[in-house]
Order: sequence, then C-alpha cells, then structure tokens
Amino acid sequence: MREFDWDSKLQGMILSSFFYGYFCTQLFGGWLAARIGGARVYGVGVAITALLTLITPPFTRLSVNFLIALRIIEGFFEGVTYPSMHAVWSQWAPPMERTHLASIAFSGSYVGTVIAYPACGLLADQYGWASNFYVPGVVGLLWVLIWFAVVKDRPKDDPYISNEELRYIQDTLGNISDEKVSIPWKCIFTSMPVWAIVCAHFCENWGFYTLLTQLPKFMQDTLNYNLSRSGFISALPYLVMSIVIQVSGAVADWLRSTHLTTTQTRKLYTATGFISQTIFMFAASHLTHPAAVILCLVLGCGLGALALTCYSVNHLDIAPQHASLLMGLSNTVATLPGIMSPIVAGYIVQNKRPSEWQNVFLIASFIYLFGAVFYVIFADGEIQHWAMEKSKDSWRQQTALSEAEESTRLNPPATAPEEETECTQRKEE
Repeated sequence: MREFDWDSKLQGMILSSFFYGYFCTQLFGGWLAARIGGARVYGVGVAITALLTLITPPFTRLSVNFLIALRIIEGFFEGVTYPSMHAVWSQWAPPMERTHLASIAFSGSYVGTVIAYPACGLLADQYGWASNFYVPGVVGLLWVLIWFAVVKDRPKDDPYISNEELRYIQDTLGNISDEKVSIPWKCIFTSMPVWAIVCAHFCENWGFYTLLTQLPKFMQDTLNYNLSRSGFISALPYLVMSIVIQVSGAVADWLRSTHLTTTQTRKLYTATGFISQTIFMFAASHLTHPAAVILCLVLGCGLGALALTCYSVNHLDIAPQHASLLMGLSNTVATLPGIMSPIVAGYIVQNKRPSEWQNVFLIASFIYLFGAVFYVIFADGEIQHWAMEKSKDSWRQQTALSEAEESTRLNPPATAPEEETECTQRKEE
C-alpha cells in the first residue's frame, strides 16, 4: 500500500519544483565562486543539499508542501555547483589538459546515476522509500568532509602539492593575480562565442530531458514495454556516456596538441555529437522493436557525449577568469528545457499515438541540428580579447607606456573604430 496518494499532476509539480530553485542561482553561483573560491562554494552547496536530503522524509510526512519547499531550496543550493567546478578548474587545469580533467569530473554525474538506479531500488525494497534519502544524505555529508580536507581553491594553497607540480601549473596557466578583476558584462552578453556555448548547452539539455522524461512513456505507449522496470537497461545509456566522456576528453586534448586547433576540435566534437543525436533520435521514434529503440538510445547518448566533452569546457577556453560566470549563464538557459520539454510533449501527446510521439522526437532532432549549425558558425576556442584583463597595476603601467609612446609620434592617427567600444578597447593586450 502506498504511503502517499499523489496524482500525476502533483507528482509532476514535486519533480519540477527542484528546477525553480536550480534556475535562480546559476549566475550568482558563478559570480560568488569567482569572488571567494569555487571549492568553498561547491562544498557548501553540496553540504546543504545533503542535509536537506537527509531531512526530506520527516518533512514529507508532515505535508507535501514541505516537500515542495525543500526541493526548491535544494535546487537553490545545487545551482551553484556546476559554475563552481569551472572556477576550480580555471585555477588548476593546464590549458592542454583541461578537456580531459573536466570531462572526468563531469562523468561523475553519470556514474552516480548508474549506481543510484539499482542501489535505490534495492534500498527501497529492503528498508523502505525513506532510505533513498537517508543513505544519500549521510554519504553526501561524509563526502563533504573529505572535499574540504582535500580540495583547495588554488594550487598554492594545497599543502600536499609538490614543487614540480605547482611550477608546472603556474607556468602553463601563468601567474593568476589574486586581485579581483572587473566583469565585462556588456562584452559577455554581446559575444557570439558565448552564445554559441549557451545554444549548445540548451540544445543538448533539450534532447537529454526529452529522453530522460519521455522515452519510458514512449516505449510504454507505442511498444508496450516498461523501461522503468529494467534497472540495468535504464542505467545503460548513462554508463556509456560516463565512459565515452572520459575517453573522448583525453582524445580531444591529444588532437589539440598534435593535429587540430582548439577551435577546430571543439567544433568537430560538438557537431559530430549533435548530428549523431539528430539521427538516432529520429530513428528511435520510427522503430517498432524495444531492443532497436534502446540501441538507438545508447548510441545517441554515447556519441552525444562527444559534444558534452567540448562545449562544456569551452567556457575555460574563451574566458578563463570568467569561466564560472559563463557556466552559470549557460546552465541558467540550459535549465529551461527541464521545465519546457515535458510541457511541450504533454501538449503534443494527447492520444498516445505513434505519430504524436514522432513529432516529439522530431522537434528534439531539429533542435540538435540547429545547435550543431549555430555552434559551428559562431564558436571559438581562443581566449577573447575582453577576457584578457590584467591586474589594475599592470593595466596602469600598460596605459602609461602606451601614452608615452603615443606622445612621441608626430602625427598620431585617429582613433580606430574598434577602440570606440568598451568591448574592444582591451584587444591589444
């Protein structure tokens, strides 16, 4: 007998409530991580989320409104985590290794999904539904203790780092100033490489959430196959993604150092991933055998990981000092599909007909294709001129030097058009 008699509408409200909080703190988390350190912001975000998870069962038994409020607050604190990861990598990851290192970190979310699917099922069967909150909550709090003991915001703050490793990181990244740099908001919001990342992130998440939320319903409605009861099969796409992400990250850095530029590598990977997902998403909606649909899902997710490997690290390429803020921006926009795609699917699928489901997947395929084209046209893998801001002292010295050189010229040229705007005045740095 079920403890809670919630209809599908209320269940949908509970599940979506997390995204309302998650949506609100992406930009703030990126800004805060750049100001006080990504490791600290990340640790606090996970700690509070774990604590709220731990107290979810008793609050749920009091009222469903408490559960919804808890999930909104959880999303609020969880929203700072992904931007904070970029703040950490901007201080730790050498440029030619950042794809591999960041990909390993990102793969953790998919490894966690692979473990969580069967583990939560076993816990619920043996100890009841509440154990799915108590156990992860305790594990999360214990993990946070290890995180704060091991991870530091900057290499020079790590008491266990060797002198050789510290010199290597500092030489490859340069001596990053401790002085806070100003944020070129106007340049960020008018930069097409930034919007290429935002577009890719949005398109990937649209397809991902469509698969995550709609594929089980599609297979049940059109093929009479209950995917949710097949724990290993449900987790298989995430297992493939976690493996492909790590391998493709290493290969991407090898390509960047031997054969292709960073820009070429990012575009090649993202276009390949999105076009592959376009094909397999479209094919899945027209197949009539469960095994064939699952194969398309696995292949689509696996090859789609190529795109995730590159666009998700692209923030560090174009603006290392502002990478956490850019990740906050792209992840804010990329949260919208988690709210929008189930609503769109709900409006389209009224009678559970195969033709209706084909339209759902056709929309996702078109969005993937659009993301590939937009990213290939506008993406960049090189640091942008507006992201080259130096410390204030260096800026004053360079300005004074430039003025001295200018004063020695007999006929100084007129101001070039590119110097008239705020976003291009730092280009010569």
